[in-house]
Amino acid sequence: MSATIAATGAQPQAIASGLKRILALAMLVLLAACAAIPRGGEGPPPVVSPDPLDGMHRVALLLPLTGPDGDVGLSLANATALALTDTKSTNIQLTTYDTNLGVTAATNRAVADGNKVILGPLRGDQVLEVANIARPKNIPILSFSNDIGVAGRNVFLLGHLPNQSIDRAVRYARMKGFSRFGALVPKSTYGQRAYATLTQSVRAAGGTLVGVEEVEGGAASVDAATKRLSALGAMDVVLVADSGRAALVTVPALRRNGLRNAKVLGTDLWNIDGSLASNSTMYGAWFASVSDTLYNQYAAKYRTRFGRAPLRLSSLGYDSILLMARVARNWRPGTAFPVSQLTDPQGFIGVDGAFRFMANGLTERMLEVQEIQAGKFVTIDPAPTAFAK
Repeated sequence: MSATIAATGAQPQAIASGLKRILALAMLVLLAACAAIPRGGEGPPPVVSPDPLDGMHRVALLLPLTGPDGDVGLSLANATALALTDTKSTNIQLTTYDTNLGVTAATNRAVADGNKVILGPLRGDQVLEVANIARPKNIPILSFSNDIGVAGRNVFLLGHLPNQSIDRAVRYARMKGFSRFGALVPKSTYGQRAYATLTQSVRAAGGTLVGVEEVEGGAASVDAATKRLSALGAMDVVLVADSGRAALVTVPALRRNGLRNAKVLGTDLWNIDGSLASNSTMYGAWFASVSDTLYNQYAAKYRTRFGRAPLRLSSLGYDSILLMARVARNWRPGTAFPVSQLTDPQGFIGVDGAFRFMANGLTERMLEVQEIQAGKFVTIDPAPTAFAK
């Protein structure tokens, strides 16, 4: 079976059928038997020869394997190891570098070892540090961050972008007849971007944005913000642009402070918090996210391989290797990474569904709308089957 997974077909009308075929291939890859190989990130990274004659594609993985974010980094590294086995990518030499020991030192080591592309880092505030070293060497970066402020100029984001989740949920709500929108956003850069996205999305969908209130954190701030929002006027839908944990405090406050019947919208951050499905105040809320269909199969394989459940973010690690395997088909070892292949408008398929990179470094994903019901998240509007032009 081919180790590469990519959407095919030159015409827009062919994309849907192509994606269905690729989805089947992706499921077969995830169900393939996997042999044991060393777990990514254990021990110091080896020094490798940049000799292109060995036929290997050298890929650096920059992650925190120790320290406060070590669990996240290790889950991502494990996912890449699983993907290397599943795709049988024997021509990809993946070397891990622990950014917790110093981002600059890890990047310099990766460059010196002859790597032609960097997967990582995890945090957006580390991307510029990596880019300052990698860009002069024409080494592209595929970061696991979703910080849109660091994308561009050979930096691509694999992270799920909250603006797409908000736009998808708003458009679905508008299609279902909701028209008057309000929102509660954290007082942060994330909140400011959520506010800007909501404003644009509501306008584009033909709705009315009644008002937006900022929350500074803490139950008292949430209570005050929900009261202010309620006082702005009637609204039939409210976006809570924050984490699942924050939503568990915010939604009850909405209900007791005058917005008892408003439909609640969330973001894709809710997809990583299963506790929402066990709280009755959250029942009926909607949020847009990537599909969990392939992820659930991947998670089962991960548990079998590593004896623990993966973190939801780890799917980005798996998909990054699927992407490398796809690009490796037309990438001569020892040469510069073919960046132009990343912006193929037909896109790619991974554990998190179909996605494609834009020229500005951002990622466009096909999202579905899910509803929180008793004990589960239920898909109520499937992801599109084709990218818009």
